[in-house]
Amino acid sequence: MNEQELRGLIAKVKAGALSRRAFVQQMVTLGLTAPMAGQMLAWSGVAQAQPASTYKPTKRGGGGILKLLFWQGPTLLNPHFATGTKDQEGSRVFYEPLASWDPDGNLVPVLAAEIPSRENGGVAADGRSVTWKLKRDVRWHDGHPFTADDCVFNWQYATDPATAAVTVSTYKDVTVEKLDDFTVRVHFTKPTPFWAEVFCSTRGPLIPKHLFADYKGAKSRDAPTNLKPVGTGPYRFVDFKPGDMLKGELNPDYHMPNRPHFDFIELKGGGDAVSAARAVLQTGEYDYAWNMQVEDEILLRLEKGGKGRIVIVESGSIEHIQVNPTDPWTEVDGERSSIKTKHPILSDPAVRQALALLVDRQSVQDHVYGRTGAATPNFLNNPERFRSRTTRFEFNIEKASQILEAAGWKRGSDGIRAKDGRKLKFVFQSSINAPRQKTQAIVKQACQKAGIEIEIKAVTGSVYFSSDVANPDTYTKFYADLQMYTTNMGQPDPGQFMNQFISREVSCKDNKWQGRNITRWRNETYDQLFHAAEGELDPIKRAALYIRMNEMVVTDHAVIPVVYRRGVAAMQHRLKATLSGWDNAMWRLPDWYREGEA
Repeated sequence: MNEQELRGLIAKVKAGALSRRAFVQQMVTLGLTAPMAGQMLAWSGVAQAQPASTYKPTKRGGGGILKLLFWQGPTLLNPHFATGTKDQEGSRVFYEPLASWDPDGNLVPVLAAEIPSRENGGVAADGRSVTWKLKRDVRWHDGHPFTADDCVFNWQYATDPATAAVTVSTYKDVTVEKLDDFTVRVHFTKPTPFWAEVFCSTRGPLIPKHLFADYKGAKSRDAPTNLKPVGTGPYRFVDFKPGDMLKGELNPDYHMPNRPHFDFIELKGGGDAVSAARAVLQTGEYDYAWNMQVEDEILLRLEKGGKGRIVIVESGSIEHIQVNPTDPWTEVDGERSSIKTKHPILSDPAVRQALALLVDRQSVQDHVYGRTGAATPNFLNNPERFRSRTTRFEFNIEKASQILEAAGWKRGSDGIRAKDGRKLKFVFQSSINAPRQKTQAIVKQACQKAGIEIEIKAVTGSVYFSSDVANPDTYTKFYADLQMYTTNMGQPDPGQFMNQFISREVSCKDNKWQGRNITRWRNETYDQLFHAAEGELDPIKRAALYIRMNEMVVTDHAVIPVVYRRGVAAMQHRLKATLSGWDNAMWRLPDWYREGEA
């Protein structure tokens, strides 16, 4: 379908000659996802359909304790400092955004009274502003009213360089204006096609001005509320032991009727993914277990226990290997992996190309992830409209050996290749869990056959994904040659996802290692493409820009994609909870209930 035909279909939807559902179905058959199709309609002025609620309880409370198991427990509870998913999830128990993404890519109001659109005047025709109307009956857990002042403050808080917020990239290029106590307008510096990032989804949970105003900037890490949240969510804070246990109680003044169903919530951290799966599927000790990064063979066996089920949702998450272009073993101005250094071996394109050929992605899919992950050559995999069709992956030890040989890397008497006195020896780090250690072992075995020595380093998840700036083993510091983890795509748009390769986002000492660009890979052309995509209102041209960006990253082997991961969780049979691959697991926590207790 060409551009003219596509615009013709959109015109038919606007005129009422073609239903929204029929349009989305046609786009899906052409390779788009429902979220992408919905965004195209929204930008063209077609109001999105709001999904009907499936929540059944007719009163607030009465559900007892909701027990959640996170084998990587949260370590802090401020969404602006949440470097990893575990901290985003812990924060989301208490803090809420203006809107969230449902499984079909629809934007659903939370603290907003409605979703802005061209139709209701909320989205400016020139793409330079969006106006949000706030709910009027929302109070913080301490009784203070939630108002537009809180929204303005969150923007000021995140954009203060001294705050060192991980959300700074979302807020730094906008201006937030208070129109009245319950209306704010977000101004963009240029036409912005994807406006639903500020105050939305994983980047949007709002903290209260009256408790954080004295801790903006250099004192941001000293705020008591970083560990004792006061939010607007369905549960109020009771207790928190970082990395271990988080407890909350029903919020009697919650702004949604008959919610929440549960009287208490307990989020237990620690352990490992297999034990977490067993505690839900086999023993029934817990209601829900997060992020089942477990070999699919084990999950299938545990499901036979009869207490629970595995829930799989589509997402844009990617398990990938990062290749360090900087030197992790040389310290400059108090930091290693500084952009002032150059990796003595991985700066050689031949070495990076060889490494990509030595990752047996198909075996990782077949023997580790099964139905929960698919081998891929792309970093950007979803929505499908943004997926490159020209990239390929290949596993070929002989070819990798030939490339290294031609580049002057010769085998020594110990079988390890060397050049100019340097041996091909790398430290390959990841967090501790069985699929990752099995993947590391698969890579190590292939590398050994090609003359590369790999030292495997496995770090406890709560340490690896910690936001502690004094911790040398965090993935954001990247004090290793290679590292592996999953990057989640928290919205059905690649803007925030692909900004982790732009130069201004480099993780470093100056930003307390909170920058999104963990790899330290920098490319001026990539930066130009990214900034062009930020202001491209035509969805077809914009998709082409992101496809090219993905191709640049993977062909230069800044990262080596392994498997495109689907969202996987374990739930007891009676627990009813709708998960979204485009948002946190807690995105619709107020609607969770236990069937039979409505």
